[in-house]
Amino acid sequence: MREALRLAQEAAQEEEVPIGAVVVCDGEIVGTGRNRRERGKNALYHAEIEAIDNACKTLGGWRLHKCDLYVTLEPCPMCTGAIINARIKTLIYGASDPKAGSTGSVTNLFEMPYNHKPEVIAGVMADESRALLQEFFKKLREKK
Repeated sequence: MREALRLAQEAAQEEEVPIGAVVVCDGEIVGTGRNRRERGKNALYHAEIEAIDNACKTLGGWRLHKCDLYVTLEPCPMCTGAIINARIKTLIYGASDPKAGSTGSVTNLFEMPYNHKPEVIAGVMADESRALLQEFFKKLREKK
């Protein structure tokens, strides 16, 4: 989770919403990602999507059933769907997202009758993740 937080800080420095993600397999980071929607001008450039994409390329396949995903913010519906489709074994996230969180806050897509249900560990380094987001949005409001 510390590496995911570091990536989130990099995103913030690039004026992106500070979200970072890493995919871990057998104790080794095999994929990393950070939010890049503003710079990339693309709604798909979420940290989780980038980390999953990198892990698939590193491991040479789309099934990440031996992998864990660490992300600083509870995933949105798109990213939750990607987690299901990639067969991620365990999702570990920091802060809950009351506006778009799809693993328990707004809805829980993992409770739907899909063919894969990852284990979820919520609240890991939540205070640090939440503080990074709050500071980012505070600075954004001050600019306006």
